[in-house]
Amino acid sequence: MPNVTFKGNPVTVLGNEVKVGDQAPDFTVLANDTSAVTLADSKGKVRIISVVPSVDTGTCDAQTRRFNEEAAKLGNAVVLTISVDLPFAQGRWCAANGIENVQTLSDHRELSFATAYGVHVKELRLLARSVFVIDANDKVVYVQYVPEMTEHPDYEAAIEAAKSVL
Repeated sequence: MPNVTFKGNPVTVLGNEVKVGDQAPDFTVLANDTSAVTLADSKGKVRIISVVPSVDTGTCDAQTRRFNEEAAKLGNAVVLTISVDLPFAQGRWCAANGIENVQTLSDHRELSFATAYGVHVKELRLLARSVFVIDANDKVVYVQYVPEMTEHPDYEAAIEAAKSVL
């Protein structure tokens, strides 16, 4: 498992580490209307999965906004932002911030995504900041587990990985 810290303190990350070349694991998360969403729902598209601890924090807000801007330029790609925020809170946050190109999804119920992608932070019951790019055939082409949860991911590398498989 990746070594991850939160504000400089080591945390325990649970789940299955995903690597480039893996077949993307399936998961079930909730849309803002509480309907179930799985990986298969976006089959045939390139997926950027942006994982944040909570959209209500500065770095997570900036990460979601950045991928929202990039999503508009990516053609046959979708950006999924996953956190453990409640679906209703995600919906309110998107509406208040004009987020229209990213689909926010909640893993609060079962931690299905957290377990499948190795991002469940045990001590905080949050998701570790990370980015996954999955091609249209469900192959993982990019993975970044951000070592310090309060820092930004490498946006350019993730976007380039997505563009390379469009």
